[in-house]
Amino acid sequence: MKILLINKFLYPKGGAETYVFELGKLLSQKEHCVEFFGLENSKNIVGNSVNSYVSDIDLKETTRKNLTAPFRIIYSFEARKKLRKVLESFNPDVVHLNNIQFHLTPSIILEIEKFRKKTGSKVKIIYTAHDYQLVCPSHGLFDTEINVCEKCLGGNYTHCVKLKCMKNSRAKSFLAMLDAYFWKFSKAYSYIDKIICPSYFLQSKLNTQKRFESKTVVIHNFFEAQKSDAAEKENYVLEFGHLSRDKGTLTLLEVARRMPEVHFVFAGYGAAEAEIEGVANAEYVGFKTGDELKELISKALCSVYPSEWYENCPFSVIESQCYLTPVIGSRMGGIPELITEGETGLLFEAGNPDDLEEKLKDLLFTPGKLEAFTANCRDIVFETPNTYYEKVIQLYGE
Repeated sequence: MKILLINKFLYPKGGAETYVFELGKLLSQKEHCVEFFGLENSKNIVGNSVNSYVSDIDLKETTRKNLTAPFRIIYSFEARKKLRKVLESFNPDVVHLNNIQFHLTPSIILEIEKFRKKTGSKVKIIYTAHDYQLVCPSHGLFDTEINVCEKCLGGNYTHCVKLKCMKNSRAKSFLAMLDAYFWKFSKAYSYIDKIICPSYFLQSKLNTQKRFESKTVVIHNFFEAQKSDAAEKENYVLEFGHLSRDKGTLTLLEVARRMPEVHFVFAGYGAAEAEIEGVANAEYVGFKTGDELKELISKALCSVYPSEWYENCPFSVIESQCYLTPVIGSRMGGIPELITEGETGLLFEAGNPDDLEEKLKDLLFTPGKLEAFTANCRDIVFETPNTYYEKVIQLYGE
């Protein structure tokens, strides 16, 4: 089977890219032919046989020279042209879309449908939703103050402009609103065969609009980890990934100030790096990957995922438990779906330092609890590459 994976970024950047690269690797291991399509960038680590990619642009700089440039985030003739070349050369059986908005734009779906009609091909169009872009113009279901916001779920996207949800900019929010309305009334999304939702929570939000309700299916993200003996734990609590207010880092730092007897370690990147340096018992160790990150996770007493926005299916929560480290997570989005509360971790009210402090003290200082939770992580079951493959290949072949 020939599968074309499409994502705007073709280099390591975030969770969506991790998913795309791992899925591509998995499909190749199963002897499928895989190619990739996205933006042109010197950092790209995957590609296609005809070297056809969409040029990336700095909208701020380009707008000074061309007032129509911002509308490229809504519809891209270039993306359609470049994709056409790949489709005609590769002739895929499946086109699997990921993050496409604002750079590639959903206009490429129209090109795939045109290819289907022109060639009589039965190519499947699958879409993995990595965020809430299909129902929220600014993708995150939060306003400019990073407060949870569901005002646009019903399809009235004017709220995006009123609240300046897109980077606190009226102009950018207006463009995001236009994009949402344009593709709401276009037939493009109707051509998608199935939408993979990595959490039941995300599925529930997409299903608020009937045009998606019959297309959504839930498959949690997959992760492969060889479970070995638990590492010797060291006296620190860990947060890793994106370190920022919306990720709850500031709430965790407030708790760290209240618990000077515990060492808190932060790994990753984000706007909260400077705040970490101001807390005596907090340490920022930079961005970690590979074996270095695995060791950091494995030796932590527990990890904390304190996000204050609707997370989808964060790899960090899965990864921690796979490396036998219990997780304390906020009750936000898809996080509760990944933690067996009272066995492999605990849940707390997002943005509530009192509740988080209570849960941390309960796990760390209740005799035997941390050891029991650590042992329980060995039995937790997530999607493995093989189970994920079986489910996704069924969607490809339906």
